[in-house]
Amino acid sequence: MDSFPQHNGPPSGTGIDNIVEIWHLYRSPIILAVLAVLICARVYIHATESKGELVALPRVYAAPPKAAPVVESKLAQPDEKKPTKSNGPRRIKGGMVKRPSQNNDDAPVSDKPVKTLILYSSVTTKTHKIAEAYIEKLATSFEALSKSTGRQFLQAELLNLEDIEFDDYFVSLPSFDGEPDVFYLFLIPSYNIDTITDTFLQHLDETHHDFRIDTGSLSSILGYSVFGFGDTEGWPTEKEGFCFQAKEIDKWMAKLTGRRRAYPVGMGDMKGDHAARLSEWSAGVLDVLEHVAKTGNLGEGLPGSGDPEESDPEDVAEDDDGEVMIGDEGDSAQAGDLGDVEDLGKLVRSSDSGKSRPSKGAIPVDFTSYGAKRSKPVPAGPKEMVAKNSPTYAALTKQGYAIVGSHSGVKICRWTKSALRGRGSCYKYSLYGINSHQCMETTPSLSCSNKCVFCWRGGTNPVGTTWRWVVDPPDLIFNGVKENHYKKIRMIRGMPGVRAERYNEALRIRHCALSLVGEPIFYPYINEFLAMLHNERISSFLVCNAQHPEQLAALKAVTQLYVSIDASNKDSLRKIDRPLHRDFWERFMQCLDILREKRFRHRTVYRLTLVKGFNVEEEAEGYAELVERGLPCFVEVKGVTYCGTPTSSNAGLTMGNVPWYWEVCDFVRALEKHLKARGLNYGIAAEHAHSCCILLASDRFNVNGKWHTHIDYEKFFQLLEEKGVDGDWTPEDYMGPPTPEWALWGNGGFDPRDDRVDRKGRKIDRVIVRDRPEDVEV
Repeated sequence: MDSFPQHNGPPSGTGIDNIVEIWHLYRSPIILAVLAVLICARVYIHATESKGELVALPRVYAAPPKAAPVVESKLAQPDEKKPTKSNGPRRIKGGMVKRPSQNNDDAPVSDKPVKTLILYSSVTTKTHKIAEAYIEKLATSFEALSKSTGRQFLQAELLNLEDIEFDDYFVSLPSFDGEPDVFYLFLIPSYNIDTITDTFLQHLDETHHDFRIDTGSLSSILGYSVFGFGDTEGWPTEKEGFCFQAKEIDKWMAKLTGRRRAYPVGMGDMKGDHAARLSEWSAGVLDVLEHVAKTGNLGEGLPGSGDPEESDPEDVAEDDDGEVMIGDEGDSAQAGDLGDVEDLGKLVRSSDSGKSRPSKGAIPVDFTSYGAKRSKPVPAGPKEMVAKNSPTYAALTKQGYAIVGSHSGVKICRWTKSALRGRGSCYKYSLYGINSHQCMETTPSLSCSNKCVFCWRGGTNPVGTTWRWVVDPPDLIFNGVKENHYKKIRMIRGMPGVRAERYNEALRIRHCALSLVGEPIFYPYINEFLAMLHNERISSFLVCNAQHPEQLAALKAVTQLYVSIDASNKDSLRKIDRPLHRDFWERFMQCLDILREKRFRHRTVYRLTLVKGFNVEEEAEGYAELVERGLPCFVEVKGVTYCGTPTSSNAGLTMGNVPWYWEVCDFVRALEKHLKARGLNYGIAAEHAHSCCILLASDRFNVNGKWHTHIDYEKFFQLLEEKGVDGDWTPEDYMGPPTPEWALWGNGGFDPRDDRVDRKGRKIDRVIVRDRPEDVEV
């Protein structure tokens, strides 16, 4: 057998095989050699590179420490001249007592990134466009600040006050990844109409005075500044109201942040110099941001810095809106004029009247301390809810509303037009017997206390928690809504397909749906308005949002009373209705208790609006608990109608949130099951599939095995006239005839007198699907 030669050296082969074999033979010395070379290179680079100056703390090493004797002499001087304590009454002298600053330049500077939030409000979208342009400019400026300060400036975030939960940003600071320091910038236009800014100001006020919340709940903020947009044509001067809302926000933010005002309020005229003023204000804000990033404080003696020099005077002027002017402490003559504490008011009055002795110069105590009480810079008396020259008025009229007086509105419902043309009536006709072409949809209050995600007004109507506007008399509203309703009906006369008999009937209003927009029960004279409707034999359907228990308890006779039940628990209600009241859930539950007491006085209805992804899944049992609490006569379940408004889109609402009719049916069947399990006698009575609406009724309205959900309107007015609003009569006394067969559950609920048509007017006969299709996943 032949033997192969043995080789002790490197392999003699060629190509890749040889390289691999060499690596396996000598890999250890190769790795060690490379490692030694890298270590030598690192040592050489470290030894020869130049030492750069520390950016974060340049003054610690560049500037020599101050001489100790100078500091000691300044501190010791007051002790040497310390006067003997007097046994008489304490004397208050004008002037500001300087205290040692708490700013410590030698303190370590935070290396956290800086997060800037730009918060704005906009009615006409002008401020929104300005804010978008401003945030683009900030991006470039922040890159330069990051390089010059050595501190990271994160991308600024733009927030509309209408789209945020105030508690998330103004009760405590929001949290972000990396725990950056937060800086607030406000861009605020001032309006004499009701906007989200009014609600925001009210929230700041309530937060400041809420004993459950720390006085300086936002004191950990890096700083804030406000820029206001005004109109010198309407308010020529600040005293007359120029940018008054921006100044109000600045005042409340100073209180909540512990006077962390980074830069004074900027103000610009929207019809003049606002661009130049905004540019000046922005440059000042950037300078402050650079200073804060380098030193960690807002500056020595800067108004709003939070130093002791700025703190005490504002606490004294807690409830004042003016600006206190105190003479320079070097003016001993003026200081000597003030003998006792009772004379402090005289000093302030004399400075206002100009009779005080001349001083070396008056200085403001603090930009948020506005001193002596004086009238607010707004027109005297309550303002109009919807002024004729306001953007709100223009937006609502563009949507087809007729504004009556200063806070009421009327609009033609699309079902009114449909009924006039014989193309079907709304669900109120199927469930309760209301003729849609004789129904007037109106409201005596365009204001609402909620900002529901499914609201079809697009955020154009005013909002508020208390009535603070001009109050129109009920007769003015009643006559105005009727006149405008008839005017709009007459405009439809020439529309193709209008039936002559129904048009003639429509010229006599028989029903009034107080559900158009806003909160009708909010109107202070709602009972007087309802009495005027009933005097002309117009039935009333009133819808409220369960946020005004006092008004609900005081409500007199109404044909049918609705309460919107949009969620089964507190968290869902907050997300869907976005209520303005802090105690919204307590108000909600109190209204249900009131409805329980009224169930033998009024026809009471729970109205459930189902929004898929918000309040449908696994909430049937929670709704059953609410039904048990209020025991309404009826439970009306309706799928949400998507309108594509900015309010809906900003809340994340899409067509995907609109439930299919079979999903509504599944929910109603589940709700009925939970009600039966609780021993509550409710059953599915009627439906209007075209509106995606189903009615659950109490067995009180099931007589001899037949549902009686319709109303005997003539009997209602007869009882009202004979026994009065406080008379002894119940909803069963004006219960109508049996519900028509076509309106009962399982029959669709479409009026057989009319024809269903598509958008081109062609007759259709759609199939109603009440059960989950087989191809749909569970």
